[in-house]
Amino acid sequence: MPSCPRRLPLIIVVSIVLLSVSARGQSSDAARPFGTLREQAAAQQEWLKKRLDTFLPALMRKHGIDLWVVPMREYNEDPIFLAITAPETFAARRRTIYLFFDKCAASGAVPAPSCIERVALGGTSQGGVFDARRSTQAAAGDVGRGQQAELWGDEQWQVLKSAIEERQPRVIGMNRSTVFAFSDGLSSGELQGMSAGVGPAWTGKFRNAEALPLELLASRLPEEEAFFRRMQELVWSLTQEMFSSRQITPGTTRTSDLVWWWRQRVNDLGLGTWFQPSVSVQRKGMTQEQVGGDPIIQPGDVLHCDVGITVARLNTDTQHNAYVLRPGETDAPAGIRRALANANALQDIVMDEIRPNRSGNEILAASLKRMKEKGITGTVYSHPIGLHGHGAGPLIGLWDYQDGVAGRGDATVIPSMWYSIELQATTPVPEWDGQAVRMAQEEDAIIGADGHIRWALRRQDRLFLVK
Repeated sequence: MPSCPRRLPLIIVVSIVLLSVSARGQSSDAARPFGTLREQAAAQQEWLKKRLDTFLPALMRKHGIDLWVVPMREYNEDPIFLAITAPETFAARRRTIYLFFDKCAASGAVPAPSCIERVALGGTSQGGVFDARRSTQAAAGDVGRGQQAELWGDEQWQVLKSAIEERQPRVIGMNRSTVFAFSDGLSSGELQGMSAGVGPAWTGKFRNAEALPLELLASRLPEEEAFFRRMQELVWSLTQEMFSSRQITPGTTRTSDLVWWWRQRVNDLGLGTWFQPSVSVQRKGMTQEQVGGDPIIQPGDVLHCDVGITVARLNTDTQHNAYVLRPGETDAPAGIRRALANANALQDIVMDEIRPNRSGNEILAASLKRMKEKGITGTVYSHPIGLHGHGAGPLIGLWDYQDGVAGRGDATVIPSMWYSIELQATTPVPEWDGQAVRMAQEEDAIIGADGHIRWALRRQDRLFLVK
């Protein structure tokens, strides 16, 4: 794996994937590392259409779903909402019922984009992605304009029933699951109303879709991968700036100062984060309790951060480490460098074990076995990432569960998904009188369409050094 330099200039990404700046738009600059919101939205809209065209036909056929029905109400959106709606859509419209129908399923024809009919009963076409259906009634008080009212109330369930009867599906997929939150977006009220509206003949064909929404949420495009790499470049530049003498004055700076520097810096760039960042300290001769929750950073400290950014509905998750040099030191002690190397070795093991069609629990068991054979003490708790920070797909352990995760760890890896390789290795350090140093790392990786995994950018194999 490539080594990371100890110091890099702040990387500001000045171009946006797929798009040049439109004549009416504003050019990207240092204050907008991913372009204007308009530019981002144009790219997201292209991703939306291509994602549905690329992944959905094969997934519906793979999981045996003829008609996938996804109803949701405003502010109680199904988790799949992020994967099927345009960037200008922030919430469901009153009630929107999204229908996906595989017209080719009965004939057994090869699944293709033309096979999938996409209909929105209520709401908009999402930029032309859906055939949007409105009411047959004129809007009240809208004299002379001829505008139709929106679908509303029980009328929507009757329109749904008619749509089902026209298509005569064999299997109707519902987003219900006792295991995966991503597959359990159908609320009890919507299920009750829909069941009453379509009647027992059709409710008898309801089946839990479960894996379908899970895998659609997890599936990522090559165009998104290119954008994601740019996000990683920015994250790396920010963690290196945070863990440097530009932001840290030993004996003065507290960890909370860095936490809020990160929040403010990300906000100033017009970006978001999906969790509160954290910065922690390990110190020779002291337990974590003795170090405290918001310590002043001192020479000789080992620093750790857990940070993320959100751009264009995509999320990163990164943990990096640093060492604060003592007077006369030019590098971290060898024992601390060895601790990082052990974490790198565990990363290599986990990356090697992640392959399509393997469950998270299988990957965890194989990784821990190899870890122990290598004489490393550690834990693995990796997770998918993408439209959600803790994304859809199989868990590879939890920090407090290393015997496998029932249900959520039984799902399998698929091609074209992203993973956050999160783990830690604990190593006794001779220079710290045998005190154990916990080197926690987290770096995002991409499983390509070919099933091979690679870092989204790179992994940290040298500590950042704070003078």
